[in-house]
Amino acid sequence: MPEAASAQAIRAAIGDSEFDRDTALTAREPGVYDIDLSAGWTITNAVNGGYLLAVLGRALADALPHPDPFTVSAHYLTASQPGPAVVRTETVRTGRTLSTGQASLFQFDEQGNEVERIRVLASYGDLDSLPDDVRTTAAPPALPPMDQCFGPEDGPAPVDGSSEIAGRLMLKLDPSTLGWALGKPSGKGEMRGWFGLADGRDPDPLALLLAVDALPPTAFEMGLTGWVPTVELTVHIRCRPAPGPLRVSITTRNLAGGFLEEDAEVWDSAGRLVAQSRQLARVRL
Repeated sequence: MPEAASAQAIRAAIGDSEFDRDTALTAREPGVYDIDLSAGWTITNAVNGGYLLAVLGRALADALPHPDPFTVSAHYLTASQPGPAVVRTETVRTGRTLSTGQASLFQFDEQGNEVERIRVLASYGDLDSLPDDVRTTAAPPALPPMDQCFGPEDGPAPVDGSSEIAGRLMLKLDPSTLGWALGKPSGKGEMRGWFGLADGRDPDPLALLLAVDALPPTAFEMGLTGWVPTVELTVHIRCRPAPGPLRVSITTRNLAGGFLEEDAEVWDSAGRLVAQSRQLARVRL
């Protein structure tokens, strides 16, 4: 078997993938963790917000008595950079089915002072204990087959360092939301695509925290360019995802005053709505 084909046939397991290694923390003392934020999850030198949410989500999973994030609300205070960081967690409340905690990620300025980058409040439970009853009017997004969608590898070579995260994702975007890449944005605040990790690792709840913030901003398809920093992001994890690629749909209905909302839905290979999110982001007009 050719080396490339052999590499593609080897899929990383949950717990033994680049994503797991790059979100791993070292406990310094109870509630305090050290991590070296990887440069592999950056966009123009700023660390991706979904990756940061997964880092904090992993810290809270260790600190709280329940294993799975149910709802996570994050405020992004300043942009995070690759390099050393400290995560501090606090248990707010523990109950029989849910526990609530908060976590903050800190880095250091040139004088060595701690700077808080992101603050999270989250409730955790056990996704495997949820009942199977589902009553919904939601439907998965209509996406073309994956081989009819396009990823970063189908476009021109990116500028070095412009989007390191692209090499760690399997991302195939719906052509109807790619007008911006051709200089012809549709004007609609929509972005849809297939999502996975490049090493083939199957999704889990922490990967869902990444998935809601991994597609290009809807602002691009609205004719805007440049960085679209997240101000606040809330994610609801609805069930444990089945193995296989995810379908992600993101929409924006209102851009006003230099801010827009992005509503995301994430669907698994079994056709279930596994995560929802809303974020407020800033755009530069």
